[in-house]
Amino acid sequence: QVQLVESGGGLVQAGGSLRLSCAVSGSIFSINAVDWYRQPPGKQRELVAALTSGGRSSYADSVKGRFTISRDNAKNTVYLQMNSLKPEDTAVYYCNALLIVFGGAPRGYWGQGTQVTVSS
Repeated sequence: QVQLVESGGGLVQAGGSLRLSCAVSGSIFSINAVDWYRQPPGKQRELVAALTSGGRSSYADSVKGRFTISRDNAKNTVYLQMNSLKPEDTAVYYCNALLIVFGGAPRGYWGQGTQVTVSS
């Protein structure tokens, strides 16, 4: 059974930083693309950052230059470093991984989400 567990959320003042982690566990053959999404209160979920298996990253315009997505393959963990946080970054943050389990086909998995609240 595959699990994605996010951590690192919390309450921070505007201008501060947080680092989110997403630990992937289970009978995993390979982790391909990984993404971070967020869902602000009352709004739809949106893509924040993406990282391909080849190491290419991309970001939403709203976070470019402030957020950095990375992964540690040895730990099966994905990170989102968030700097210069703004109140509009307040949301539940979710990681999503496209991965292959042993004997299975590629599919996407979601974590349960972690709350990030930025106070002004």
